[in-house]
Amino acid sequence: MKRKIAIIEDEPAIRANYCDALTKYGYEVVDFDNRVDALNHFEHSLPDLVIIDVGLGDDVEGGFEICRQLRVKSPELPMIFLTARDSEFDQILGLKLGADDYLTKDITLPHMMARIVALFRRVEAMQSNIQKHEEQLSRGSLDINVDRMSVAWKSHSIDLTVTEFWMLHALIKHPGHVKNRTQLMDAANTVLDDNTITSHIKRIRKKFIAVDPSFDNIQTAYGMGYRWKSDSA
Repeated sequence: MKRKIAIIEDEPAIRANYCDALTKYGYEVVDFDNRVDALNHFEHSLPDLVIIDVGLGDDVEGGFEICRQLRVKSPELPMIFLTARDSEFDQILGLKLGADDYLTKDITLPHMMARIVALFRRVEAMQSNIQKHEEQLSRGSLDINVDRMSVAWKSHSIDLTVTEFWMLHALIKHPGHVKNRTQLMDAANTVLDDNTITSHIKRIRKKFIAVDPSFDNIQTAYGMGYRWKSDSA
C-alpha cells in the first residue's frame, strides 16, 4: 500500500514539481495551496506525512498554524517544514511546534527524499514490532512502551513526536551515560544540526515540565551531550 504524503505549498510551479517528484518515487500525493483547505481535508483524513511551507500567500505564518493544529490532533504524525525561510528563529519555532524536520528549498530532491525515507523508516520500525511482545521500559517515574510509542511520567501521558520519542529512548536506555549529538541523531535515524537537536531536547523537557514543574531528569553535559538522571536513585 502506498504511503500518502500531503504537500501544502502556495506556489503552483513549486507544488507541481514536488508532487511530480514524490509521485515518481512511488508515493500517493495530495496537495493544497492554503491553510483552510488543508485543515478541512485533515478533519476527515490524515496522510502518512505532511510537508508544509511556512508562508502561504498572505497567510504569512499559515504553515506554523497548520503544524500546531495537526500536532494537537495527532501527536505522532510525521511533519516536515520545507520553506524558503531559513532563519534560525523560524527553524526553532517550527521544531517547537512539533515538526520532525525543517528543510529549506535549496535542498536537492535526492537529499529531501532521503530525509523522507528516514522518517518513514522510523515509523515502519515501530509498526513492524506491533505483532511482537511489547517492549516496556521503566525508569523511576518514567514508563515507556516502545511498540506503542507511548510515554508516561508519574502516570501522566507525554505526547512526543517520532523524533523526540527516539531521542528520549536513547537517553533512558542507560541512565547516567552521556549521549552526544551524533548518538542522538543515530537513535532518531536522521541528520540534524546541533541547534536542531538542542531545540528537540528543550521541547522534550518542556513537555515533561508541563505535567511536573520539578522535572529535571534530562541533564546537559556541557560540551558533550545529554544524560538521563534516574529519579529512583
